[in-house]
Amino acid sequence: MTNSREIRLSPSSGWLPLLLWFAGLLGVSAWFAVAPPVFKALGVLGLVALVICLSGFIIINPNMSRVLVLFGKYKGTVREDGFFFVNPFFSKTKISLRAHNLDGTVLKVNDLLGNPIEISAVVVWRVQDTARAAFDVEDYTQYVKVQSEAAVRAVASSHPYDDAQHEGVQTTLRGSTDEVTEELRKCLEQRLAEAGIEVLEARINHLAYAPEIASAMLQRQQAGAIIAARHMIVAGAVGMVEDALRQIQKDGLIHLDDERKATLVGNLLVVLCGQAHPQPVINAGSLYN
Repeated sequence: MTNSREIRLSPSSGWLPLLLWFAGLLGVSAWFAVAPPVFKALGVLGLVALVICLSGFIIINPNMSRVLVLFGKYKGTVREDGFFFVNPFFSKTKISLRAHNLDGTVLKVNDLLGNPIEISAVVVWRVQDTARAAFDVEDYTQYVKVQSEAAVRAVASSHPYDDAQHEGVQTTLRGSTDEVTEELRKCLEQRLAEAGIEVLEARINHLAYAPEIASAMLQRQQAGAIIAARHMIVAGAVGMVEDALRQIQKDGLIHLDDERKATLVGNLLVVLCGQAHPQPVINAGSLYN
């Protein structure tokens, strides 16, 4: 298939042809008034010609365009806004050049690890080549919708949802927003270039686990957060115990053998790492009794 290419047209202003059209209307009216009955058929032909010429006047609003086709042959596109007169036999297809928002539907997709997730994207696009949009695809708005969903599925299935699920990954859907957004935009540009569509922006606006695994994954995330918090607490407690033993030995307050150090370390770790408030126990005897 040969890709179409847009041809820019600059038609003549429609104001002078409009004045000539009104002059012709007055002439036809006068002809009907003064011409003999046998020649009034010429007035009918003139009236038909005026009606046909009326379809040659077009009004183009800002950021709009008209694709002109003459008997199946593409002649060009008018992008200028204003009032113009073109060949009355042109078929004129209106195509908007304004930015469009596509709020994609929520899709259920399997990520790189096979976990079902829900994802959707917002795509901002506009027509860049009117000839491709009009002739190379059947319905360019529907084409954008279908290809956007396909691009979202392709990007979502090529990355894991979270970096906690797979070691060594560099890009995840939840943690690498900028990288995923850029990858989605490039994928869309490649797919929509066939229809002459320019992608202005593409971003993920919904990302979550599918309902059937959301509860289990939430528990997994909570467990990971608890483990990370415990690791931090233990690391801090060990540092505090080291500082305490070092200070005791430096000041020479008491002499601790290995067994008493182990007991002191255990007691301090219980106090520092325990969730419940510690209950003091008074030992009236010796540690070795």
